[in-house]
Amino acid sequence: MKNKKVEFLIILGILVLASFLRLYRIADYMTFLGDEGRDVLVVKRIIVDHKLTLLGPTASVGGFFLGPFYYYLMIPFLWIFRLNPVGPAVMVALFGILTVWLVYRVGKEFFNSLIGLLSAGLYAVSPLVISYSRSSWNPNLMPLASLSIIWLAFQAVKKKNWRLFFLVGFLFGLALQLHYLTTFLMVVITIYFLIFLPKKFYLKTFLLVFLGFILGWLPFILFEIRHNFPNLKTLYKFVFFGEETGFIANKFLPIISDVSFRLFSRLVANNQKFISVFLIFLVLGFFIYFWLREKKKREIYSLLGIWLLVGILLFGFYQKGIYDYYFGFMFPLPFLLTGLVIEKMIKFNKIFCYIAILLYCYIALLNFRGIPFRYQPNRQLEQTKQIARLILEKSEGKPFNFALITNQNSDHAYRYFLEIWGAKPVTIENPQVDPERKTVTDQLLVVCEVADCQPLGHPLWEIAGFGRAEIVGNWPAPGGIKVVKLIHYEGNE
Repeated sequence: MKNKKVEFLIILGILVLASFLRLYRIADYMTFLGDEGRDVLVVKRIIVDHKLTLLGPTASVGGFFLGPFYYYLMIPFLWIFRLNPVGPAVMVALFGILTVWLVYRVGKEFFNSLIGLLSAGLYAVSPLVISYSRSSWNPNLMPLASLSIIWLAFQAVKKKNWRLFFLVGFLFGLALQLHYLTTFLMVVITIYFLIFLPKKFYLKTFLLVFLGFILGWLPFILFEIRHNFPNLKTLYKFVFFGEETGFIANKFLPIISDVSFRLFSRLVANNQKFISVFLIFLVLGFFIYFWLREKKKREIYSLLGIWLLVGILLFGFYQKGIYDYYFGFMFPLPFLLTGLVIEKMIKFNKIFCYIAILLYCYIALLNFRGIPFRYQPNRQLEQTKQIARLILEKSEGKPFNFALITNQNSDHAYRYFLEIWGAKPVTIENPQVDPERKTVTDQLLVVCEVADCQPLGHPLWEIAGFGRAEIVGNWPAPGGIKVVKLIHYEGNE
């Protein structure tokens, strides 16, 4: 784009739009359940109680943990917002806005300004991307981390800059603490280095990347060394011996076919099947055509092609459900490819130009129709706070035990508010730790998130450990939830 002022105004407009879509009523629409409560509890204890940690959130599968980098990122935002959980959600939104700019910058540097603007414009309004940019969760930063690594890896190879190779490794160490699918991106970059770096640079390159990686992953490594490598052992068993991973011939092609379709359907085309299929064929056709013709850009085309092909193929070895956020390390890619194809069509001939403009506008319209906050907000944060207030009120200022009966949530979100209000529930210890049952208080407050809630005799440890009990109170709460108060049964000695 020749007119830099026009280009600046367009990207500024895209960033303003992206900011609105990610920050508008964020407190009302953000997710705040058990995982989010767990994270702010850990960070609150770092800020207020000065309890540092070398361990991060648990992975969604496998039973192993991540590093603590995401918790460290949350610290200033939770502190600035005075322990309000909306602070870390705002952090993710700001990083999401930065990712929009980075999509533009990478598209511009790899190809030209128009491709950067077209790609960033679609990325800014993608409903799925917006949804993952409005709540605090460690995988939500993967798009920024992965695109930064791709960009720096290209710069490192292009300039033969050894500091950049070290920085690539360092970012890998940080990104691996956000999500273990960073390993897929490691394979992508390794293949890219092996193809486009002279062999004489291999040793120095991979040594620098490895040293940077160790530094970026250092807190987690220190934890592992201190505790005899529990997570690395579990991760090793998960990858090489777990039922979730491995090659199954009759499942491999269906998995990668599904992933290929969803990568464009869920991210770019807002679940419109026809447009998704049409877009996939356009991208493949134009990508291969210009990869063969534009020799000066072949390295860039190859890097994007390796990112796409290897990223998709590696999913074929995963045998469990593949959730949308698993694509986080690939989020920016279909937008860059779509922007590339639209620009090539615009410049191809008049007919293709008109088709490209109509296609781009239609995709943008599809995305606008799916913007998350067009629907009623969940207000999970406020609902959790109201229920915690009800628990606090019904505890009458006395020590209490706490339990949650639910299908899939955890009680950390409620515990967070109770703890910052100075009413931390007493945790019932097992008889070996507490033979005198001093951790069992005179009352148990139970939150029921299921319709048919029967707390008496429930096998949940927080309830069973309380002992024989009777119900003395039952109060409705927002969201169809109820709070039940139990005390010890009078006949219980």
